[in-house]
Amino acid sequence: MRIHPLHTDIPAPERFTFPFCYEPHPLCLLAAKEVQLELQTMTLTEGKMFGVLVVEAQHPSPNTHPPTPYSFLAAYSGLLEGRNDWPYFVPPVFDAQQPDGHFKQEERRISAMRDESQHEERRQRSQDLQLWLFHQYNILNARGETHDLVEVWRDYHCSPRIQRRYPLPPGGTGDCCAPKLLQYAYLNHLKPVCMAEFWWGPSPKSEIRHHGQFYPACRGKCKPVLTWMLQGLDVDPSPDAEGFPKLDISVVYEDDSIAIVDKPSGLLSVPGRTERHSVATIAQQRWPGSLLVHRLDMWTSGLLVVAKNRNAYRNLQQQFSEHTVEKRYVALLSGPWPAGKPTRGTISLPLYADPMNRPRQVVDYTLGKPAVTDYELVDSTPSSRREQGEALIALYPHTGRTHQLRMHCAHEDGLGCPIKGDELYGQSADRLYLHAEQITLTHPTTGQRVHFTSKCPFAE
Repeated sequence: MRIHPLHTDIPAPERFTFPFCYEPHPLCLLAAKEVQLELQTMTLTEGKMFGVLVVEAQHPSPNTHPPTPYSFLAAYSGLLEGRNDWPYFVPPVFDAQQPDGHFKQEERRISAMRDESQHEERRQRSQDLQLWLFHQYNILNARGETHDLVEVWRDYHCSPRIQRRYPLPPGGTGDCCAPKLLQYAYLNHLKPVCMAEFWWGPSPKSEIRHHGQFYPACRGKCKPVLTWMLQGLDVDPSPDAEGFPKLDISVVYEDDSIAIVDKPSGLLSVPGRTERHSVATIAQQRWPGSLLVHRLDMWTSGLLVVAKNRNAYRNLQQQFSEHTVEKRYVALLSGPWPAGKPTRGTISLPLYADPMNRPRQVVDYTLGKPAVTDYELVDSTPSSRREQGEALIALYPHTGRTHQLRMHCAHEDGLGCPIKGDELYGQSADRLYLHAEQITLTHPTTGQRVHFTSKCPFAE
């Protein structure tokens, strides 16, 4: 049975879930618990993303208590234990795993072409087979319209430059939870109510996934597909489209060459795709012609360096590139200090941007760029955090990779404990508890070493 009753009187949300940034609705939490009970009866050897889609029941039962106005569907991404025919879960959008089907037969014929002289033919037939497969995914939307994956991809990536770089979808597109769930609902004339996805099982080695935690849909593969599939539904607005509070900076120090500013959590360092207000634009208004020398994540607070002229900018950029700028960050971990972990040490994990789920980073020892961080435990139980058992630490980055400190804290080969409030690699909170507390550099005009400090707002 693939349509499961949901016994509850919880009211439905006003709009359907925006799948790329959401808090799971109580209906989804209830459905996920049912799926997790089912998963506990199965022998699983791998971690996997699972999804639930709550729909209006086809035949509501008003006489039951509580009433059953809803049902739910469940799905997993890709294959589960090498299969895609588990009866509890919805089927794939297109089943390419049938041993006698065209895809598997042609795949076997291509694999048998081992002669070096067949290399070009093998490559061409592989490309043709992948294109054939994409055309078999006939993706529905809420209006009842159908596009195959190639059409969906090209309609979304309408820029000629993007189309030249990514002419076809990546392999596995259309096989994630959300497309499977919506496709099955549309085929069976079920009205979607809300949706959520969670990770179950051990985390992959390269990325960070926490057992039982909910995650947004991936953007690389799913953003084009879901943009099409959600047409015709009343969907929650993207938080990016709603804008952010117009926060301001405070000036810690300034002279004719530089300014040291204190950025609050929630303010962009530089303009984003949909939001212009940032430290860089504020600096331009105060000091025309100024340039931001480096960046902090939006939800990280603390010190940033502004160059007021080109000469200062070039000098400071060289200092950053030569790693002569010293920085100290303070972070509050989301749990107690990891058992057996030295209270002082160095983390070296190469980082690489996940091409299918930016801005997330993964650990990649082949493609990743070196990322090195020194750390030390400051206080395992700060007085105001004693009940939570959270650890306060200092971090000293030697490199400046995207999300370096967040990954080095969260990854199991680093500290193995995410920074509190890290919604990408841990769990969300009222803010990201990461603060750029100190910075030491050589003044671009005087040549003297100068040191600046910003009081950490959560250290006490």
